Amino acid sequence: MDSIENKNNYKFLLFGFFLILLDQATKLAIKGFDFFGFSHQGIEYGSLHSVIGDFVQITYIENPGMAFGISFGWGKIFLSLFSIVAGIALAVYLLRIKSAHLAVKIGISLLFAGAVGNLIDRVFYGVIFGEQSLFYGYVVDFIQVDIPDIDFFGIFYTHFPVFNVADSCVTVGVVFLLFVHKHIPSIQEVFGKKSNNESSNLDNSYRNYDDAYLMTSTPIVDGIIDDVDNDIINEENDSSDSFDDSSSDSGDSSSD
Repeated sequence: MDSIENKNNYKFLLFGFFLILLDQATKLAIKGFDFFGFSHQGIEYGSLHSVIGDFVQITYIENPGMAFGISFGWGKIFLSLFSIVAGIALAVYLLRIKSAHLAVKIGISLLFAGAVGNLIDRVFYGVIFGEQSLFYGYVVDFIQVDIPDIDFFGIFYTHFPVFNVADSCVTVGVVFLLFVHKHIPSIQEVFGKKSNNESSNLDNSYRNYDDAYLMTSTPIVDGIIDDVDNDIINEENDSSDSFDDSSSDSGDSSSD
């Protein structure tokens, strides 16, 4: 059973890796690349290309911070290291939640894909494209969605912050987990020692057995059992005496 459940969990992990590949493929298609003799010309930085009128457009910007273009300033190295730890923790957690709700596994897979997708940009893009040092790369964003104009405490928005596939994975994953938060296994349930649980169950079994024995082992019950044993012994003795008498009678008849 455990092996079957582990295989199912690996499917969710593979689903996460597929989303990571999708995220990176779309980013490279937007940014462009020239690797190992293969080159692709991306779109012009800041240009807009309509998908659904002015409501959904494809653009190309880069941000040095978090999801949806949120700046993180001096803490970029901290954010990159945290993303590495989060990605590893989510992968291990996903493989350990064997009997969790389906929506929980999907949600964790999406979070894993989102964390690792943007992590690749931050950690490696600066070096790959010769723009920044390791851990200081920029995240590629390209999906722009129009919204009503908003003045939020002096910050004027004409559209939703530009995002990418990894950002979408994080958002959808959080929504999934909010809907099924009561089914999310706790850290103790996932990483608790199985041997302790098994020994506890074994102790309970022995305790239940002892309780049952004590309940049946009363003086009255013991007395009844002794009486039954004595009756059986007496019946066996009577049967043996009857057999001996019949044998002696048969011997006397034959001698006559």
